[in-house]
Amino acid sequence: MDLNTLELVKKYNFKFTKSLGQNFLVDDSVLKDIIEGAEISPEDHVIEIGPGVGTLTAELLKKAKRVTALELDASLIPILLEELKDRENFTLINKDALKVDFKEIINEGEKVKVVANLPYYVTTPIIAKLLNEGVNFDSLTIMIQKEVAERINACPGTKDYGALSLLVQYYCDTKIIRRVPPASFIPRPKVDSIVIKLIKLPGARVEVRDEAVFFKVIREAFNMRRKTLSNALKNMGLSKDALEEAFKEADIDSRRRGETLSIEEFASLANSINTRL
Repeated sequence: MDLNTLELVKKYNFKFTKSLGQNFLVDDSVLKDIIEGAEISPEDHVIEIGPGVGTLTAELLKKAKRVTALELDASLIPILLEELKDRENFTLINKDALKVDFKEIINEGEKVKVVANLPYYVTTPIIAKLLNEGVNFDSLTIMIQKEVAERINACPGTKDYGALSLLVQYYCDTKIIRRVPPASFIPRPKVDSIVIKLIKLPGARVEVRDEAVFFKVIREAFNMRRKTLSNALKNMGLSKDALEEAFKEADIDSRRRGETLSIEEFASLANSINTRL
């Protein structure tokens, strides 16, 4: 690795901001696994969210056609600009990734891969933004809290299965790259992390008539996990009889709970409900 995170933190006397949830990777083996797992090619435009002091960024710049880094912390901008000033394929944007219009920084026809080492509190909103806004990317290789990775990868009938599992599974295949212990970071987080790769499907995993209805059914089903579906979906705007008809058409027992339904069953139920709205 060209740049060493610990050395750069000391060199610039960088002070971590607790409210930003900053944890910088100091384990080169993890950085290498992220690079390998992301499968960066010379044709790729890599969007890196949360570059920190630029250790991973420097390696991405060697592999990719260009790298656009999004960094919220203004105190990191001069460090990144100084350390990466000789890289012609580097663009730095000092902005909150949640407020960025990704379509504005992606050129038509570009092959885009997203790489991110995010503060835990912003992980789910970033994943949701990239998927819900239809950002044109091939894959997202991201460091996340172990518990969130387990929720993303969860199967029906498990305690981790929920709306996030279904959102990701609707748009992506997933691949766990590796586990990362707290000792791999400064400062050390209190929990284990996982590097996970979300590989965008060419189309949605299941066919739905109306995505808004599909995701509303999912949200309502998991708002009160212990409720039966017939009780959980009372706010869908259907009469009790119409809702029961929808269950019958979808061949789903209304006494089941949302956590037991597969993504295919949710699609079938949402489509039946949609025809009655």
